[in-house]
Amino acid sequence: MNTPLNPLPENASPALVIPAKAHEKNGTDDPSKPDSARQLVLGLLFGVVFGFLLQKGGVAKYEVLMGQFFLTDFTVIKVMLSAIIVGMLGIFSLRALGLVKLHVKPTRYAANIAGGLLFGVGLGVLGYCPGTSIVALGQGNYDAIAGILGLMAGSYFYAETSGYLASTIEKIGNRGGILLPDLLGMRLAVFLAVFVPLLILGLCVMAKLAP
Repeated sequence: MNTPLNPLPENASPALVIPAKAHEKNGTDDPSKPDSARQLVLGLLFGVVFGFLLQKGGVAKYEVLMGQFFLTDFTVIKVMLSAIIVGMLGIFSLRALGLVKLHVKPTRYAANIAGGLLFGVGLGVLGYCPGTSIVALGQGNYDAIAGILGLMAGSYFYAETSGYLASTIEKIGNRGGILLPDLLGMRLAVFLAVFVPLLILGLCVMAKLAP
């Protein structure tokens, strides 16, 4: 009679054995994982398209970005409003069709305000935001290198202090993953029916007053 080499005691809890093939199947070959080949290729593709549109929209130019702060050039806010309208309709339409799932970042008032202030100061001093600095470098604006180095340093600093921030400032005003319709107590369909026309109207008025 053959006995196992390492017999389990009688009171041992049951163990889950995962076959090698099943384990490999759930590895990096899963196309839904963020580090899968499919996701990396899609990220690269959409990143190139995003950068191309930013450059063609003119929002990677120092004078255009600074013109928004001085209220002499409204290109940035026009592009942002257009992106919000298209993105809002596109994302919620795809979700209604079951083609995408929303991964809503948690709303943390204190952290969002502090991050927004740091972002605004950096944008005002440098003249570029993280996305436009990459595009600006691509079109030959070498002053954007300072912003890219700052982006890398800031990312490293945040990663190193994320544990401390999670236990301090991120706890202040933590509302979880909420959407604007939830905050306003409106149904999504009603929210879209009200806000999309208002945004389009605002965009048309801005195009008329500040062509």
